[in-house]
Amino acid sequence: MNNVSYLTAYLEHSKGEHKQGRPPVSGHNIIVGDQMDKAIKSVYETVKARDPNQPEFHQAVEEVLDSLGPVISENPEYIDVVQGMVEPERVIQFRVPWYDDEGNLHVNRGIRVQFNSAIGPYKGGLRFHPSVNQSILKFLGFEQIFKNSLTGLPMGGGKGGSDFNPKGKSDSEVKRFCQSFMSELWRHIGADLDVPAGDIGVGGREIGYLFGMYRKMANEFTGVLTGKGLSYGGSLVRPEATGYGLVYFAREMLATKGKSFDGATVAISGSGNVAQFACEKVLDLGGKPVTMSDSSGYIYDASGIDREKLAWLQDLKNSRRGRIKEYAENFDGVEYTESKPEPNHNELWSTKVDVALPCATQNEINGAEAQMLVESGVTAVAEGANMPCTPEAVEVFLENGVLFAPGKASNAGGVATSGLEMSQNSLRMSWTREEVDQKLEGIMVNIHKNAFETAEKYGMPGNYVAGANIAGFLKIAESTMAQGIL
Repeated sequence: MNNVSYLTAYLEHSKGEHKQGRPPVSGHNIIVGDQMDKAIKSVYETVKARDPNQPEFHQAVEEVLDSLGPVISENPEYIDVVQGMVEPERVIQFRVPWYDDEGNLHVNRGIRVQFNSAIGPYKGGLRFHPSVNQSILKFLGFEQIFKNSLTGLPMGGGKGGSDFNPKGKSDSEVKRFCQSFMSELWRHIGADLDVPAGDIGVGGREIGYLFGMYRKMANEFTGVLTGKGLSYGGSLVRPEATGYGLVYFAREMLATKGKSFDGATVAISGSGNVAQFACEKVLDLGGKPVTMSDSSGYIYDASGIDREKLAWLQDLKNSRRGRIKEYAENFDGVEYTESKPEPNHNELWSTKVDVALPCATQNEINGAEAQMLVESGVTAVAEGANMPCTPEAVEVFLENGVLFAPGKASNAGGVATSGLEMSQNSLRMSWTREEVDQKLEGIMVNIHKNAFETAEKYGMPGNYVAGANIAGFLKIAESTMAQGIL
C-alpha cells in the first residue's frame, strides 16, 4: 500500500473512532494533521516531478492544495480525488500550418487541455499568444475547474490555444490560421463534450472564423463555441460579462465592510475587454476609475476615466488597435508612464486608490507591488485576469487585512455567461439583455456568498482564496466520488 493510500485508511479509521464518540489518544489530532499535510505535499511533489518545467501550473496547484487541509481532515477519502484532479484527463497537441499573405508557410502549435469533466463538458477559452505553452494552459485549465464549479452551472474545466500571435496579422491571415486550427480541433470538441470560448487574442472575429470552420467540418450547427456573434447563436452581455461580474463580486466584498464603489477611486490594469467593461460597471456604481494600461505602459487620469473617455478608449483599442499612450496624448492632464523591464516595479500600483482591479495578465502584481497598494490605503483587490497576483502578493494582502478576491471567484462572470449561452443554444432561444445581466449578477452574488460562508465554516473568515478553493473543490469531489473516481 502506498503512503497516500495508507494515510486514507488511517484517517478513515481515526474519523470512525471520533464518530463513535471515542476520545482521541494523546497527540492524535496532531498526528493526523501532520500526516495529512504530508499527503497533500506528496501530491504537489508528484506534480513537480512529473512536469518539472511548468512553473505556472505548479503555482496554480500549490495555491489550491494549500487550502484543502481542513477538507481532507474531514473527508480523508478525498485525497484520492486530489491525486486524480491534478492530472488532466486529456491533453491534445497538434500542428497548425497556415500561409501568410505573401505565400510563406508558417507552422504553429495548437493545444487543448481537457482537464476535468466530473460535473459537465469541458469548458474554457482558447488563447492565441506567443507565450502559450502546456504549463500556461494547464494552469488556466486547472483554475477553470474550480471557477466553473463555483458558478453552479454544469461545466467541467478545460483550456486551449496556440502560440500564434494575431497582432499585426491581416484579417485574411487570421482567418486562414483559425480555419487550419479548427480543421484539427473540431474532432475533439462538441456541445456535450468540450465547448471552447475566447480568451487573450481570441475575440469575436476569431470565434466567427473558428465556428464557421467547425460547422463545415462537422456538418452540424450546434452550440460548440461560446462568445459567438448575436446573429448566429451568441448571447447578449457575453462581451461585458467578465468585467461586469468582477465588479459585482467586488461590490459584494466591499459590502461586508460597510463600503461601496460610490465615490471610490479605482485602479484598473489592462485595456482589453475585461478592463473596459469593469471600468463601465465601476462608473455605473458611482466609482472613479483612474488608470488603465497595455504592454507599453499605463495612464493615470486624476480626473477619472468618464464615459466619454471610455468610449474613446474602446474605439482606440477595439477598432484602431492603438496604444494606451494615445489616450494621454488626446486628453489633458493625463500622465503616461512607459513599462519598465524587470526587476523594476509597475508604478501603476503605487497610485493611491480604494480598490484595485488587475485585469491584464498572470503575475502582474508581485509582493513589492502589493505592498505599494497596502501603503496607499487600498481596501479591496479583485482579480479580473487569471492569477494576476503572485503568491507573495496574495500573502501581503491577507496579512494586511485587504479584501482579496481570487480570479477563480471574481472573474467567473465570463464563463458563467458562456454557460448561459450554452443554455440558450440548447433551448434554441435567446434571452433579453436584462434577463442575462440579472442571471449574471445573481450568479456572482451566489459565488461571493458561497466563498464567504465556506471560509467562515472552515475557520478562515474573510479568506476568499480558501473559501473559493474549498467551495469549488467540494462539488467536484462529491461528483467524482459518486461516479467511482474514473
